[in-house]
Amino acid sequence: MNSYFNLGDWLVILVYLGGVTWLGVWFGKDQRTTRDYFLGSRNIPWWGIGSSIVATETSALTIIGVPAIAYGGNMLFLQMIVGYVIARVILAVVMVPHYLKGEIYSPYQLLEQHLGRGPRRLAGSFFLFLETLSAGVRVFVACIPVRLMLGDGVCSLGGLVDPILGAILLFVVLSLVYTYVGGMTAVVWTDAVQMLLFIGGGLYALFYIPTLIEGGWGAALSEAGAAGKLAFFNSDFRFSAPFNIWMGVIGGTVLVMSTHGAEQSIVQRVLSCANVAEGRKALIFSAVLIFPLFLIFLLVGVMLWVFYQHHPFQIPLPEAAPGIKSNDFIFPIFMMTEVPHIMRGFLIVAILAAAMSSISSAISALASVSTMDFVRPILKHRDEAFFLRLSKASSVFWAGALIFVAWLTREVTFVLNVAFSLRGLTAGALLGSLVIALFWRRLGARATMAGMIASLVVMNCIYWPANIPALQPWWRATFGGEVFWPWFTVIGAAVTLGVAWATRTLWPERENEATRVD
Repeated sequence: MNSYFNLGDWLVILVYLGGVTWLGVWFGKDQRTTRDYFLGSRNIPWWGIGSSIVATETSALTIIGVPAIAYGGNMLFLQMIVGYVIARVILAVVMVPHYLKGEIYSPYQLLEQHLGRGPRRLAGSFFLFLETLSAGVRVFVACIPVRLMLGDGVCSLGGLVDPILGAILLFVVLSLVYTYVGGMTAVVWTDAVQMLLFIGGGLYALFYIPTLIEGGWGAALSEAGAAGKLAFFNSDFRFSAPFNIWMGVIGGTVLVMSTHGAEQSIVQRVLSCANVAEGRKALIFSAVLIFPLFLIFLLVGVMLWVFYQHHPFQIPLPEAAPGIKSNDFIFPIFMMTEVPHIMRGFLIVAILAAAMSSISSAISALASVSTMDFVRPILKHRDEAFFLRLSKASSVFWAGALIFVAWLTREVTFVLNVAFSLRGLTAGALLGSLVIALFWRRLGARATMAGMIASLVVMNCIYWPANIPALQPWWRATFGGEVFWPWFTVIGAAVTLGVAWATRTLWPERENEATRVD
């Protein structure tokens, strides 16, 4: 057992793990149809959906990674949140009416309605692949600091398995239990509780750390400001790091329009709203929460920097591992060594809550797309009971896939790098295809799929310029260095739309073919 925790800490952790699992099972005990399972019967209140949106996009990596950004640099990342808020407002006004016109289970159904089955299948395939890989890797990377905090004895499940595998199983299996039984209803309500936990943990850390610093808040802010740690605005336009306001307003806006408008993990929550007004309230509520949430954890990182200028680390800072930097261990180490017992357990619970909320959301979204976008259109003659059983079996399958990917990436650095970048590599294609389906559908199915595939190819060439050495000098001269991830979705969407238009122009598609391409 980890010597940094006492019995009270372990009781807090165990009560959380047992309580959130029981809560999810209890909330979702009445599942009779796929509508109940994937849309929560469309009777979940908007504030619950809004809380779930925030919890879904806040993984354990956010809780430990955002303070690390401020600890190692400053608060320039706050500019990205400006775009995150703008995007939600645009989606609430423009996209929600399309989502809640009738009853659909994923945004990819809109592609079939307006373009044909081919674009729907291609977009669904993009999502299944990227979400499995990126969610699996999020599980693995979250297990690294959790293993440090809980210790090998706990994570190895009493010596039965490798500690990393034990931590992976802990996250995924517990998340699967309530997702399997309760579906979207269970996921949303456990997300809401988990959101309160990690926001509460962040607030506690933010107000507790200055009490350990001589001079308190005033002295801490003064020292941080003198060192440039409070800088939050950069007006220099560039495609490479560091963060600037243009990345936030343009890149952040377009990025979230894709993640919250074209990817099932978030859109599934909006589709669970009762009507357009409820859907808009949910997105706006998440917009209100997201800025203070990131501000809290950035300020935690700043306070940690000030604290460790005057106090030694009681645990040596671990070396960087694939997918996680040394600074990412700062907040976990502080929790383990400087926070009073009981509250130490609550802060660990905050990380566990963030990890489990993102995992359960991924399982539900993957099961929904695979069942409703791929299987149900083929097996139209089967009854609702069959598809409910299939939906639950699909949840088990995708949980297994996440465990496999997480375990696979423990040593395969290349796969890990692909997973972290993949969301940006396909986000533009998904957003571009949805824009075409809703606002430029005369381009047709064939042109849309050409644009999506071209976007994926181009984004890979951007991310791995070493694969095309001849392009490196021109690329770096044009963009001033490696293209930073906030621009990925903008570039990908532009390529999708541009190639689709060119394909339509050079290879016209008969009007009656636009909705018949499979």
